Amino acid sequence: MNIQKTTLLASYIATSLAFAACSSTTDSSTGETVDTAVADTKVKDVKAQNVFYSIPSPVETTTLLKAAGAKYNAKLLNPIENVSKYATAASKALNLGIYGSDLSLTSIFDQTQESMLYLKCTNKLATGLGISGAFDEKTTSRIEANLENRDSLLAIISDSYWTADAYLKDNGQPGVSALIVAGGWIEGLYIATEIAKTTKNATIVTRIGEQKLSLDNLIALLESNKADNESIPELLKGLGELKKIFDAIPVTTAETTVTTDKEKGVTTVGNGSTFTITPEQLKLITDKSTEIRNKIIQ
Repeated sequence: MNIQKTTLLASYIATSLAFAACSSTTDSSTGETVDTAVADTKVKDVKAQNVFYSIPSPVETTTLLKAAGAKYNAKLLNPIENVSKYATAASKALNLGIYGSDLSLTSIFDQTQESMLYLKCTNKLATGLGISGAFDEKTTSRIEANLENRDSLLAIISDSYWTADAYLKDNGQPGVSALIVAGGWIEGLYIATEIAKTTKNATIVTRIGEQKLSLDNLIALLESNKADNESIPELLKGLGELKKIFDAIPVTTAETTVTTDKEKGVTTVGNGSTFTITPEQLKLITDKSTEIRNKIIQ
């Protein structure tokens, strides 16, 4: 699977470079002709990948929630019957991210039956986007064979999203991929705020505060792809309003570290920054994230 990921990503980069405009200049130090369009594309692609990697995956977010003492609550998930509502590419992509986050949650909390139901939802939406290979019968069989092995189960889910992301980028649809990432992030934040609202768990509240950095990265990712999908600007408006709330949260900045487990496809964002959220700010974040999320799943 790692070879497949690398191949698909390399193919995407090669395709991007092949279609770049052919302007050039000369490197004065070497005398060699340098294709500036290619260079710009490389820089843009590297930046986009860095931003992508710095946004917590649904698997990471839900794992952190459980580690913080959260309890499973099926009422927080997007109902499976909603899957038939999503007709546009944007709604399918956003809700594929949301259902993926829900799938991660059911898996982490060992909800076997629910995991299979949410897998069917992701499969249906992925098929509608032309990326059924990421969540096909083979994936279902692998999940069924690993229902008792949580680590393997989460690795399979992460692999599926890596495959979907690589395929979309390789086929000129990075905007759709960005929407899937956004849906997963929004669902993770929504679930975290709902759990914090009822439990008042300090660790979960801290995790919510840490999303201030992730939100900046998510907005940057969507901004870089907003020309690829007409739904992205509307989503950015809501996220911009959420950013204003997060921006009011004081933070003591420390170095941010980003590590990616290529085997499991899980990105972990760590930093020594300290966030202080007031109850009023938490309520504002909860209300806004719920508003954004409910618009997506309706």
